[in-house]
Amino acid sequence: MTAAPTLDEEYSLFEQGIQFVAGVDEVGRGALAGPVSVGIAVVGAQTQSPPAGLRDSKQMSLIARENIIDAVKAWPVSYAVGSASAQEIDQIGIVNSLRLAWARAYELLAVKPDHVILDGKHNWLSPKDEDLFGIAIPRIEVPVTMKIKADTTCASVSAASVLAKVERDSYMRELASSFPEYGWDSNVGYGASGHMDAIRKLGATQFHRKSWSLPAQVGV
Repeated sequence: MTAAPTLDEEYSLFEQGIQFVAGVDEVGRGALAGPVSVGIAVVGAQTQSPPAGLRDSKQMSLIARENIIDAVKAWPVSYAVGSASAQEIDQIGIVNSLRLAWARAYELLAVKPDHVILDGKHNWLSPKDEDLFGIAIPRIEVPVTMKIKADTTCASVSAASVLAKVERDSYMRELASSFPEYGWDSNVGYGASGHMDAIRKLGATQFHRKSWSLPAQVGV
């Protein structure tokens, strides 16, 4: 079993005088259908140890995520999840949609962070163009620390990943009741074989990312 994430990285920032640190992570970037979602979990120097069992959302089962989500929501100083739709992804691209989802989550926070820890090595979060094809992206200036595998080692980022994963997956399972043929209750919009076969047979819905390389509908 992988080691539990810690607050070591966050505390190194607190020691520099930073008051509130946000872990940020995204889910749904590689899906064929549904939104991309960004989770934020804000912690402070007084924040207690993370909930037992917290890991990166990809390392947890559906049941484990559902069992821990209430504790994850209660743990940080503030948290939020923001999303950008498939139509927005088609219109402005995936990276700008990540930034839009982040901005929407940021606006929901009761406590704004002074610094962000972002998983990976590509900083998609920092401001670029603020108005793309009619979709305005608020300009949010927050210092960012990039850390590879932050979702597995930094507790705030692990929490953000779980928050985003649970919210997005719940949304896709709700959509599945209206579009049962696509199997979104299990594949949550990713390119599973049954999902690909349904696109070939039935075509794409309004929740598919039509700018992506979707399978061609057979017989059309």
